[in-house]
Amino acid sequence: MTTYWWKILGVLILCYVFIAGMIVPLNPGISGVSPGSLRTGQEAVLTITGYNSMYTQSPEVRVWLKMDDERALGAQTVKVLDDRRLEATFAIPSYLPVNRKVQDFTLVVDNEKDGTSVLPSAVFVTQDSVAPELGAAAFPNTPIEGLNERWTFTFPFRNILYETIRNTYFHVALWFAMIFIFIGALTYSIRYLRQSDLRQDCNAQAFTKVGILFGILGLATGAIWAKHTWGAYWSGDVKQNMTVIALLIYLAYFILRAVFDDPDKRARISAVYNIFAFAALIPLIYVIPRLTDSLHPGAGGNPALGGEDLDNTMRLVFYPAIIGWTLIGLWMASLLARLEKVRLKWFDVL
Repeated sequence: MTTYWWKILGVLILCYVFIAGMIVPLNPGISGVSPGSLRTGQEAVLTITGYNSMYTQSPEVRVWLKMDDERALGAQTVKVLDDRRLEATFAIPSYLPVNRKVQDFTLVVDNEKDGTSVLPSAVFVTQDSVAPELGAAAFPNTPIEGLNERWTFTFPFRNILYETIRNTYFHVALWFAMIFIFIGALTYSIRYLRQSDLRQDCNAQAFTKVGILFGILGLATGAIWAKHTWGAYWSGDVKQNMTVIALLIYLAYFILRAVFDDPDKRARISAVYNIFAFAALIPLIYVIPRLTDSLHPGAGGNPALGGEDLDNTMRLVFYPAIIGWTLIGLWMASLLARLEKVRLKWFDVL
């Protein structure tokens, strides 16, 4: 039992990740609003569609169209149609206090049961005439205050992502585990160059195989996520392209190994190649995507794993997911290494 505790721990952690990652609900949010375009000087009725909302179970539902941190329009009336739908009536002033033709407004919905839901750039208002001075005088500012705070064990609701935010525990966690596994392969390659022990080469080969497997799984889960959020499994995004190049470099590791018959020569050259493969992995995946525009979070100035996308509730599942996938990867690599060592002993190489 003491020998296998980390394997059992890895299985238990992944069981927790699968169960919690799939059954914990998302926060209430706003999935849509219609119409999305308005004009000044009109009375507008907005139909608001909620997500995981319970509008009928709250004594009062308040709605605002927020222009900025200081100015907002409050709804004149709010009609609850059902748990998922509202009708909010707004009187749009004839002028807006901004020096632009079109102004976007953030929709804010607050009630006691769901707390506060926000939909950025939900409505665009077009002015017939631009007159900031008149707008400042005519804008009936309604402060957003007295918001209901609600905390339960839920994952954050993010527009576009919706339920696919759960893929964070698989796609992103697999990438982190892949890096740790490749670090293990790098370590064993360096050990072989220092010790000339073929057992270290067996370990390096096994860790590289598992790292490539995790990379392929990361690509597959990422493609599914991209289909939902970007509209296509493959969009030629720089992060996707660089990842494929990095994995092809690692796949060439095994092509190189097949060229040599001598075990020591094969191990020595493969170890050197493995070091350069890891040296190429980091700039390809983490440096180059940050130097150009990218749809992918964590690239092109698009932040990843910040408070907006990964709150404290998600961290309770995300960080264990990294540990769990890494431990399972170590277990798989240890089995492959043992199998290779048995094969070499069978042929009297070890």
